[in-house]
Amino acid sequence: QLQASGGGLVQAGGSLRLSCAASGRNFNIRTMGWFRQAPGKEREFVAAITYNGVSTSYADSLKDRPIISRDNAKKTVYLQMNTLKFEDTAVYYCAATYRDTIVTTWGLYEYWGQGTQVTVSS
Repeated sequence: QLQASGGGLVQAGGSLRLSCAASGRNFNIRTMGWFRQAPGKEREFVAAITYNGVSTSYADSLKDRPIISRDNAKKTVYLQMNTLKFEDTAVYYCAATYRDTIVTTWGLYEYWGQGTQVTVSS
């Protein structure tokens, strides 16, 4: 089970840090990622990180604004979004997979969180 949190209302130019905690004794997840879905649009990849944190990947369209990190002791992945824009408004989902490589396709993730709403006011 994945539990996402940290969403909310923020002004354009601000920052937000999302968290996603995994629970379950046999939850042997490896790569974790973040996706987002705006109203009327398809779910899109935001960022992903491998289990050891050595490899990360970000959507090209977001440039250097997001930063993904994780704390394996807490089974938690974080997404720091900086210089937020109105078009960043979306429901943000965290995901996890048993795969040990970077995964940017949402269909390849086995577990999903419930989503957390991020609203950016212009």
